[in-house]
Amino acid sequence: MSTPAEPSATTRTYGGRSADDRRSERRDRLVAATARLLGERGEGATTMTAVCAEAGLTERYFYESFTGREAALVAALDAVSDDIAATAVAAITDTEGTATARVHAALAALATWVDDHPGDARVALVESSAHPALRARRRELLGTFADLVVTEAAELYGPSTWSPARARAQGLLYVAGLAELVTARMAGELALSTDELVEIGADSFERLARDARDD
Repeated sequence: MSTPAEPSATTRTYGGRSADDRRSERRDRLVAATARLLGERGEGATTMTAVCAEAGLTERYFYESFTGREAALVAALDAVSDDIAATAVAAITDTEGTATARVHAALAALATWVDDHPGDARVALVESSAHPALRARRRELLGTFADLVVTEAAELYGPSTWSPARARAQGLLYVAGLAELVTARMAGELALSTDELVEIGADSFERLARDARDD
C-alpha cells in the first residue's frame, strides 16, 4: 500500500494559513510600504532596500512578488488608483436622488479621500509622473478613469450623453482637468475649500454632459 504524499511547501499550512495566503499577505505589505514611501519621501527614496525595511521583510520576499523596483512602484500606483475608483463608484451607488446629487456625492467623497490620504493622493497625482514606468502606467490609468467617467455619465444622464467618437476624449478632458485642479489645491496654488472644489468639479462635469445632450 502506498503512503500519502507529503504536502509540498506551496500547499502546506501554518497557523491555519496556506502558503498562497502568506505570499499574498507579504505582497500586500510590500505594496503598502511602497505606497507609503512614495507618498512620504518620493520616488527617489523608494528603493528596494527602503521598501523591504518599511514592510519588515527581506529582499528574498521582495523578489518573490516583484521582478524589480519598477514593478513595485507600478503596483503601488495601481493599488492607490483602485482605492480612488472604488471611493467614487461607492459614493454614486450609495446616493439616491438626482444625477446632480450623485455627482456631488462622488466628488465630495473624492475630496474627503484626498484630505484623509495625503500620501496616497501624492502617489496618484505627483509621484505618478516621477519615473518612466509610473508615467506610462499613469497614461493607461487616465484612460481607465476616462472610461469610468463615460460609463457613469451614461448611467446618470443616458447612453446618448456622448457619441462613441467623442466619449473617450470627453472623459480624458474631465479626468485630466480634475486631476490638475486637485494637484494645484494640494500644492497650495489654489485656495479652494472642499465645497468649492466639489462645486467646480460638478459644474464642469454637468456642463460637459449637458452640452453634449444639447448638440
